[in-house]
Amino acid sequence: MSVQEAVKAARDRGAHPHVLRGEAVTTRHEAMEAIAAALSFPEWFGHNLDALYDSLTDLSWLPPGEHVLIWPRPAELARHDPRGYDSVSAVLEDAVRRSAELGDRVLTLVRTD
Repeated sequence: MSVQEAVKAARDRGAHPHVLRGEAVTTRHEAMEAIAAALSFPEWFGHNLDALYDSLTDLSWLPPGEHVLIWPRPAELARHDPRGYDSVSAVLEDAVRRSAELGDRVLTLVRTD
């Protein structure tokens, strides 16, 4: 699925798409910064994995509803920083599950080519 297809699919179901920017996210730090920018994290974001999880399961600064985080080319991070990819992916997956339990702001993750 392309980024454009993922954005369209999100909008078609009434969700809010958020695309990670940056052609090649190659470090854990770059991934966290790209996620923070895509979801307009507040200034208090702590720039570590715990803060990433806390922010992803909060999203109170965004409107209620489903928020689709679209991650283009995640394989770049996996190739350049496998441990970083694993840690960011684990936080994202845990946050997706937790946001579904919490309710009014649900996070969905779509990885694209």
